[in-house]
Amino acid sequence: MQLSTLDWAIMAAFFVVSLIIGLSVSKKSGTSFRSFFLAEQSMPWWFLGISMVATTFSTDTPNLVTDIVRGSGVDGNWTWWAFLLTGMLTVFLYARLWRRSGVLTDVEFYEIRYSGPIAAFLRGFRAVYLGILFNIIIMASVTLAAIKIGSVMMDWSPLQTVVVAASITMVYSALGGLRGVVLTDMIQFGMAMVGSIWATIYVLNMPEVGGLSALIQHENVKPFMGFLPSFSNMKMDDIVPIFIIPIAVQWWAAYYPGAEPGGGGYLAQRMLSARNEREAAGATLLFNILHYALRPWPWILIALASLIVFPDLASIAERFPNVPEHVVRNDLAYPAMLTYLPAGLLGLVVTSLAAAYMSTMSSQVNWGSSIVVNDLYHRFINPEASETQQVWAGRLATVVLMVVACTLALFLENALQVFNIVLQIGAGTGLIFILRWFWWRVNAASELTAMIVSFVIALVFTFTDGMGLAAWQQLIAGVLITTASWVLVAYVTSPTDDAKLESFYLKIRPGGPGWKTIRANITLDSRQDGSDLPQAILASVFGAAMIYGALFTTGYMLYGETSAAMLAAAITVGSAYGLWKVWPRLKFE
Repeated sequence: MQLSTLDWAIMAAFFVVSLIIGLSVSKKSGTSFRSFFLAEQSMPWWFLGISMVATTFSTDTPNLVTDIVRGSGVDGNWTWWAFLLTGMLTVFLYARLWRRSGVLTDVEFYEIRYSGPIAAFLRGFRAVYLGILFNIIIMASVTLAAIKIGSVMMDWSPLQTVVVAASITMVYSALGGLRGVVLTDMIQFGMAMVGSIWATIYVLNMPEVGGLSALIQHENVKPFMGFLPSFSNMKMDDIVPIFIIPIAVQWWAAYYPGAEPGGGGYLAQRMLSARNEREAAGATLLFNILHYALRPWPWILIALASLIVFPDLASIAERFPNVPEHVVRNDLAYPAMLTYLPAGLLGLVVTSLAAAYMSTMSSQVNWGSSIVVNDLYHRFINPEASETQQVWAGRLATVVLMVVACTLALFLENALQVFNIVLQIGAGTGLIFILRWFWWRVNAASELTAMIVSFVIALVFTFTDGMGLAAWQQLIAGVLITTASWVLVAYVTSPTDDAKLESFYLKIRPGGPGWKTIRANITLDSRQDGSDLPQAILASVFGAAMIYGALFTTGYMLYGETSAAMLAAAITVGSAYGLWKVWPRLKFE
């Protein structure tokens, strides 16, 4: 397939605009660490919310959704839909706590929460583990999707795709810092949404598909359409991994970028960049609405249409004989479907995918670089580093992280493979990220134990082919072993110093019964007692019901099930009203 001159012109124009934005803000962004990595904490909530959702709209996301739909059906998306539950807790509990903390990175948190040399060691360990290792794996997964799109849509080799896709992103990220990333995210998200929706409309009207009505009636598609599991027609062996485990365990027990229990990663970076606590919460709420309620259906519809055009992997391989055999997986069906688009629209969609890649990579690399600089370089290597030195160290870290991640991408196979690896690495760590804000007994030793044990378990399962266990069974095993390990360590090791715990509570004011022992020794006013914790949890419930309702309202409407759509819409409106009533009771500063 060849791109037309118009297609190339659209793509080139977008690349030029991205570079211009990076250049235009480079001087302002390069004045200090806070400016380069937090945009002087001056970003409005809607800028940050759109930036968050643009970052999660990665090149590999539609590929991942397509892989899930073709492998398990639409209801297989509960493996990531379930993360909305932790997303709502982040909005109403953790966004204000992060903003209140005053830290510059989420890794700096360790030395305001824990005490002694082990707190410093944990900060450095987490910086390497999360900011470098984990971050590189995620960026490699994103780049893998770009490789597949480049091989199918432009007949590029993996190396060609990596060089072209990464170089422009690396340049404007290194120049513009977070301010440049957020500004380009606005354009990138708009292009990505327009491209995905327009492409969906065109694909549905292809002669091979025959429109939306023909799609949902096609015999290849019907078995894959349900977005709620059928307990009457499905076996428990199928329901457990795609619905019960995500809803009952995965959302709170596993760590995954963009859905970290307790907040974290680039979401924490955006919350820390907000003007105040209320705007941090507003940005995160907007992100969850757009991420779960707005974006999934264009990808799902194209995935369903691909079951008609490419019913199996052999049909994909036949259509693209030059694509390496190990690359031909279900996730390749998404870019394969896009090859049918006409000139102009094809250029817009390819550019939107490039925009999705650039938004995710720029956010990940900027966040990872902030940790390398603040929590490794400035904390341990050069504590006297000037602001200018820190900015240049960040720019160098940006280049190095990008190069290593793109190199790793050349050795990966598919998006779901990486998704499962990341889930397994973080299995069991989620609960400690939630409880460390609300239970004084959590200490640095217990958190270090959780990270080490979960990582070792992931390695064991990876190199023993799962020890004969299914992916969900590996997740449960990892959660049980990791949780038991860190809870035991929390009780048998020395707790954090009382002075540190008291200063943390007075600064963060999380509330809850887990701090009863510490509150007994300090004097609090009504602003510090955390008495709105029940209201925050209630708001989280209303928020989750509202967004799930909106997601299913759209689905039922597309499927032509009017009665179910009206019921889902009623749940959406009722939950939105409940949230509107609870919001004023929350204490923001």
